[in-house]
Amino acid sequence: MSADKTNYFDLVYQVVREIPRGRVTSYGAIANYLGLKSGARMVGYAMNAAHTQPDIPAQRVVNRQGLLTGKHHFGSPTRMQELLEEDGVSVQNDQVQDFEKIFWDPEKELGI
Repeated sequence: MSADKTNYFDLVYQVVREIPRGRVTSYGAIANYLGLKSGARMVGYAMNAAHTQPDIPAQRVVNRQGLLTGKHHFGSPTRMQELLEEDGVSVQNDQVQDFEKIFWDPEKELGI
């Protein structure tokens, strides 16, 4: 892994650590906050590498429609949903319920 990618991953992880319990954000929202308007895929790569790090609540990052697209990285098909439900987030059919209501936008919450 290049130093640039490692540094980018660290920036992503700093943002993800700020997402409060009961809230979720998207790959794209994190990329936008970090100044990479088309960097959602890179955020996804960072999140795929985060699941072994207990201090990063990776379950709180979903796709732009609230779908649990990264669930296969959690070790079991239901683990991401279980973690979200422990956070107080309702999930049905691999989709966060009330997504727009609980969406956490780092640009609004953290400022620029």
